[in-house]
Amino acid sequence: MTTLAPTPALLPYIEIEPSKPANAAFIMLHGLGADGNDFAPIVPELRLPEDMAVRFIFPHAPSIPVTINGGYVMPAWYDILEMSIERKVDEAHLQASANAVRALVDREIERGIDSRRIIVAGFSQGGAVAYQTALTYPKPLAGLMGLSTYLATAASLKPDSANRDIPIRICHGTMDSVVPESLGRAALSHLQTMGYTPEYNTYPMDHSVCLEEIHDISAWIQKVLA
Repeated sequence: MTTLAPTPALLPYIEIEPSKPANAAFIMLHGLGADGNDFAPIVPELRLPEDMAVRFIFPHAPSIPVTINGGYVMPAWYDILEMSIERKVDEAHLQASANAVRALVDREIERGIDSRRIIVAGFSQGGAVAYQTALTYPKPLAGLMGLSTYLATAASLKPDSANRDIPIRICHGTMDSVVPESLGRAALSHLQTMGYTPEYNTYPMDHSVCLEEIHDISAWIQKVLA
């Protein structure tokens, strides 16, 4: 595992290289108040075949004041303005974070990874940014995954045709007390009305990740990168 703080144009991130030269990349965005270390431990649990040679990238969100937490400064991809079921957010800030993640995708392409072998994923707040990043990216991606998250930019989202057929996997806990499963299903419904065909899975858990989900994520990664 390597922690990198590259040029100012890129977010700092944790990078885990495969044992062979990478031919695919998985960019995973953490949730509110966490950092890239939050999901790095799942990599060995995925038990991916060595010949897949996936590079894992876990960016760190910048620390900003978060309105719903009384302005307390913490790692966040965007400000959350109201603790309502709709999750009123600072969309301009969310878009800025999506652009920062897009720069990481661009860098993987510059490093020789085909865009069609790059997956963008996110948990909770990170998932909202992952939706925005992947669906508007101008080159075809391998897949998009949202864990315990919601489609914060549903009203303003303008997808790029390059990812019209992108594989999408949505996972949510049925007992989620932070991001209710109803928001996960709302994202599913909205994406379906836009012509996407997401896979949707639920797990008997709160706002977290469970072993069954990790196994399912592994199977999905292997499918979309096959």
